[in-house]
Amino acid sequence: MSAPAPAPPRFRPPGPVAEWRSHLPTLPQTLASLMQTVVVALFVLTFVVQPLLIPSESMEHTLLVGDFLLFNKQIFATPGPIGRWILPYRDPKRDDIVIFRHPYPPMLIKRVIGVPGDRLRIAGGRVSINGVALNEPYAAFEPAAPNADRDNFPGSAYPGPQVDPEWWRQMQDLTQDGELIVPSGKYFVLGDNRNHSLDSRYWGFVPRAAVVGRPLVIYFSLLRTSPTDPEPVAQTTVRPAADDRLGHEREIAEEIEGFARWGRIFRVVH
Repeated sequence: MSAPAPAPPRFRPPGPVAEWRSHLPTLPQTLASLMQTVVVALFVLTFVVQPLLIPSESMEHTLLVGDFLLFNKQIFATPGPIGRWILPYRDPKRDDIVIFRHPYPPMLIKRVIGVPGDRLRIAGGRVSINGVALNEPYAAFEPAAPNADRDNFPGSAYPGPQVDPEWWRQMQDLTQDGELIVPSGKYFVLGDNRNHSLDSRYWGFVPRAAVVGRPLVIYFSLLRTSPTDPEPVAQTTVRPAADDRLGHEREIAEEIEGFARWGRIFRVVH
């Protein structure tokens, strides 16, 4: 009996194609890579950065209503014996914008103006530290009703229910020669929008332990109105088309431009 004829050789693509296919990841490799990406993303969001939405006008015009931030959760963390050699831990400094825990709402964002040991005074809305007026290019003074207690701090008479009574009593004990002494482990913070911010003038110092981070970058910004805007932000509307043709590029572009502040995306926060 004659031996069976050998099977015809299987077709193999040319060398470069075969080599390209041999480098394609398998399904397990793809899933493992995806899981690694998810784990890294969760680690970063849990321990390094975190997103935050600006809901109010108190930090205008540095931060606007509708800005989405990523903030560094580690820079002000308490380092362990090894951690200080890995990440640049430090204490807050004057002019730092900080995110901190607060009883209500649970998280706030303001700018550090007074650090431990400072002697602080506000006269006519202008801040002086240790007898020297601060240069504050970030400060905004949007129109508001006159308020001597807001613009002159610390005051000598209780200004009313907006100010926390316990803070008022503490303030009197820490005021010398018309200046507020910032105690050890505490920070005095203000909103950049000085006439429209509830801050340390109203409820007191921020403890060092309450500071949780510093904003890094605006990663998106929705177009939102602010209560202090002189006029409402105009809402984009789609005009009726002149015919039935699809893809009216101009109307689509106007709609896209009308819901976000594209020029603020990826802006570093200072």
